[in-house]
Amino acid sequence: MGFQLTIKDIIDIFLVAVLLYQLYKLLRRTGAVNIFLGVMAFLIFWILVTYIFKMELLGGILDRIVSVGAFALIVLFQDELRRVFSKIGSHQKWSLIQYLKKLLSSDNTQSKDTDFDLIQIVLACKSMSKTKTGALIVICRNSDLDFYSVSGEQINASISSRLIENIFFKNSPLHDGALIIQGKSLKAAACILPVSKNQTIPKRLGLRHRAALGVTENSDAIAIVVSEETGHISWAINGQLTSNVKSEELEHFLSEEMTLKK
Repeated sequence: MGFQLTIKDIIDIFLVAVLLYQLYKLLRRTGAVNIFLGVMAFLIFWILVTYIFKMELLGGILDRIVSVGAFALIVLFQDELRRVFSKIGSHQKWSLIQYLKKLLSSDNTQSKDTDFDLIQIVLACKSMSKTKTGALIVICRNSDLDFYSVSGEQINASISSRLIENIFFKNSPLHDGALIIQGKSLKAAACILPVSKNQTIPKRLGLRHRAALGVTENSDAIAIVVSEETGHISWAINGQLTSNVKSEELEHFLSEEMTLKK
């Protein structure tokens, strides 16, 4: 009986190819792509030995390694797996649904309030950029950041550019760490964030930028960084950093991205 390729087999191969490609894209940003390629090479070798050449002894040894290796992969890629499931649980991918919901909505008051809050954030960043005041601001969207909020000081205050500037003032006890903004309030300051393990991050970037990348790798949040050395404003989203942007660009970016917020 010859080799037969059915429609189900084609769909199966296509889905596996898409899954592997998405994993490759994800791991390429984290610096773990070499481990991924090594695992893929081992799996190809295992398939050739076990199913193509049917080497019973070597195939049996590799079968035992594969059965145990599944648990090893979970431990090895635990950060990446957590990031994947976090993105799956987020609604940011359903941008079309959110856009239609926005068009059908007749409530303009909430939109105006959101724009006012974003302007306050942009004004604070612009002012801190001029004085080279280091800052790290995280804006929640759909992901829950309570795990990081409880590590800092709870504020629960209205969004104000003056208050944001005072929080990151060099002599302020709250200037170290991140300011987390949730909804229409400054929720917590001096929060501890995970630092990105991406090996491709330029050495010139400090802990603020690495923390901004770290929190956006694990959630759909937006992180804004003001460099203490250069005064440059940067933003991070989905583990990608955009550096040295103008305040007008930041305002436009936040306005666009927050429209996808649930």
